[in-house]
Amino acid sequence: MAPLYKELQPVDAYKIRLSQPFSDYDRQLLTLFYQPLIGPGAMSLFMTLWADAEREDDREYNHYHLMNILTMPLGPVFEARISLEAIGLLRTYKKKDGDARLFVYDLLPPLDAKAFFLDPLLSTFLFSKIGEQAYRNLRSRFALDSVNEVGFEDVSRTFLDVYTPVQQGYSMDMGEGQQFIGRNEPEGVPFLHSDFDFNLLSSGLSEQMVPKASLSSVSKELIAKIAFLYSLTPLDMQKVIMMALDEDLKLPEDRLRKSAAEFYKMNVSKEAPVLHKVYAKELPKPETGLLTRDEELVHYLENTAPLEMLREINGKEPLSVDVKLAEKLVNTHGLSVGVVNVLLQYVHLRNDGKITNSYVERIASHWMNKKVDTVKTALEMSRNEHDQYVKWKNEGQSTGSKSTPRRKSAREEKVPEWFYKKEEKKTKSDKPVKSSSEIDEERRKLLEELGVTGDGTVK
Repeated sequence: MAPLYKELQPVDAYKIRLSQPFSDYDRQLLTLFYQPLIGPGAMSLFMTLWADAEREDDREYNHYHLMNILTMPLGPVFEARISLEAIGLLRTYKKKDGDARLFVYDLLPPLDAKAFFLDPLLSTFLFSKIGEQAYRNLRSRFALDSVNEVGFEDVSRTFLDVYTPVQQGYSMDMGEGQQFIGRNEPEGVPFLHSDFDFNLLSSGLSEQMVPKASLSSVSKELIAKIAFLYSLTPLDMQKVIMMALDEDLKLPEDRLRKSAAEFYKMNVSKEAPVLHKVYAKELPKPETGLLTRDEELVHYLENTAPLEMLREINGKEPLSVDVKLAEKLVNTHGLSVGVVNVLLQYVHLRNDGKITNSYVERIASHWMNKKVDTVKTALEMSRNEHDQYVKWKNEGQSTGSKSTPRRKSAREEKVPEWFYKKEEKKTKSDKPVKSSSEIDEERRKLLEELGVTGDGTVK
């Protein structure tokens, strides 16, 4: 998978499309069936997109909006998104216009209870997550008791019994480029079965043993899903199919699923198979396994929402004026989240914990003119232009108090973390010169330790 910065950026815009109206039944399915599989982060993302999609206006957002609402860095937001895509709840479309990117998030309905339990991947995945007893309870909750229809007669009227057509004088065709909102059949888990060798599977099954009509009655997707779930080869699936045939040489899907489960228990493990996420992390660590201090800082600044960063450096909830300033820098001025984090952290540490709008915006204007668009560039700019920014800060503080001469503060100015190396180098090169009295005192202590008195005699 490509690095995160190539996949998604906080300034990337997105729109939400609701393929059909969702119901309370869909909410139950999402909460009870899908949440154990995708986790709370992906569930929160889906519910947030659902809530925003129900607005009447066709609003466009950027991903900083999601980071702010979910209080999650960009990395977990992206992981939640691809979890929804993999489970069949989200379809993502991307359009590039130069450096700008627009995403369209198409929310898809969940499978109903029957389709979910018939899907071998989803049902087994859920079983491994919640356990046997909870799984049985969930099945019974959504099972429908059969109605005894003995002695009853269907007396329902048909449409033509009640209504008659009337000719109208206008066209009822849809306008160009329009379509109705309707209830579509859920597509389920997007699953590609290109890796499974169906030719090898069919070559070992003769027409006399397994009729082609029986084998073709089962979809290739179901066969590939079962093979994937239980890690079965085409040769293993030949044995499973032979076990699943009934007395009429038919191949019912439920018998195929049961035979695969039995084959797995007899030959692989008695424990239910478990599915794990395998997508790569957005910023893999170096081969040494450890990130340097600078790399950790860059990773943090690139993948943390400014709101969360302000919480951490303040130790409490930030002021609304600071939050609005961060949103303005991202949404209005187009600075990346990482650059905004560098700027706010720099000003916070340089300005004794105060974030002044005019000071921040002056530095931001300078960075925009210099085309600063990455965290590393922003950190380097902070180092190189440190003296200039101190001058701007002093100019702002002296405004309105020109008649009173400013006294230099005795307290040492705070510097950001990324200045430590620079300051350490200065300290090493500027060794303090000892005074004569200090030298004489050290000489006296050394002579005492050697047992020599002040007049040069030995004790």
